[in-house]
Amino acid sequence: MEILDRQEFSRQMKERVAEVEEMVRGFLPRARAGETVVNGRGDSFQKTIFDAMEYSLMAGGKRLRPIFIREAYRLFGGDEEPVVGAFMAAMEMIHTYSLVHDDLPAMDNDDFRRGKPTTHKVFGEDMGILAGDALLNYAYETAVRGVGQARNKENAVAALQILSEKAGVLGMVGGQVVDVEMTRKPLTEAQIDFIYRLKTGALLEASLMVGAVLAGVTEEQVARMERIGTCIGMAFQIQDDILDLTSTTEELGKPVGSDEKNEKMTYVTIHGMETAKEKVEEYSAQALELLEQFPGENLFLNTLIMELVHRKK
Repeated sequence: MEILDRQEFSRQMKERVAEVEEMVRGFLPRARAGETVVNGRGDSFQKTIFDAMEYSLMAGGKRLRPIFIREAYRLFGGDEEPVVGAFMAAMEMIHTYSLVHDDLPAMDNDDFRRGKPTTHKVFGEDMGILAGDALLNYAYETAVRGVGQARNKENAVAALQILSEKAGVLGMVGGQVVDVEMTRKPLTEAQIDFIYRLKTGALLEASLMVGAVLAGVTEEQVARMERIGTCIGMAFQIQDDILDLTSTTEELGKPVGSDEKNEKMTYVTIHGMETAKEKVEEYSAQALELLEQFPGENLFLNTLIMELVHRKK
């Protein structure tokens, strides 16, 4: 399998992250007509929530999920950029809301995210809750806008259904529920696989599936993209467990040792560090093998999956 060299991948990754940053910012809510506007933002009664949403969404990050949507879309020849852009922004809003809520005192109680104070530390716990709520709701407003612009409404509605399901009780939220319930309790291998597949994997699955569905692929191809997302999600979360024990707060951009502080069992605590590293490689190899079965080729996507194995943050 062909991949990009490290320097070229880094250049292209920076370009893509910058494109996502600009796109996401463009979808942020603005004041309604007739309200006083200051610096392009709404000086309205709900200005605080606008600010909290922007702070949370624009605090940096890898932007992996929207990038995966676009790369899958391009792999299958998609050409409606405004449509895929709306779904990319919606996905990043959903991912960000989950992090905002994950950091709350009732959950992981973290003070830093992406090297900056978490939303509830800046705006208060009440606004942290509401900022997450607002991002989730606005994500669906944004995705529906994309549906309205799509030439093929059936494909766009199918993409919206995937996004909704993978973000909900059968996806990310369901995984988070089991994760919270099992904190400070022993986990079986089946339980930890379930948590990882849903809490982390569901949105990565959705990203690849949404991009593919918007481009008009077959059900078989969508199912294969889902499996690729599962493998990437498992590799990503296990690597996250490894970094929580081996990295630093400065390098990771969030507190290390969070799992130990919260008495959470991880793949590393169950299987050991060496086995965990082997599984990261194994899942990544499976993802690449499945990707090779498609007729098109995306060197950036190949390389991105490879780089996730060796990431340091």
